[in-house]
Amino acid sequence: MTTTTGMTEAEVRALPVSIPLPVANRVLGLGRSKGYTLARSGQYPVRVLRVGTGYRVVTAELRTLLGITDTDA
Repeated sequence: MTTTTGMTEAEVRALPVSIPLPVANRVLGLGRSKGYTLARSGQYPVRVLRVGTGYRVVTAELRTLLGITDTDA
């Protein structure tokens, strides 16, 4: 099944526990500039963690946002 994002559901399920912001942007179909603007302003659709000089996103929150549950597998 393909999601409405830049990745298939299987690809989203295969992601590690946390992912860099550019990967999350791809999952959500966001461009680089828009994704970073949302992250900096605290308006990203899921929680963004600041790690050093970069941003990371918890994959479970992306799955929840997209309606991908463990029982769907």
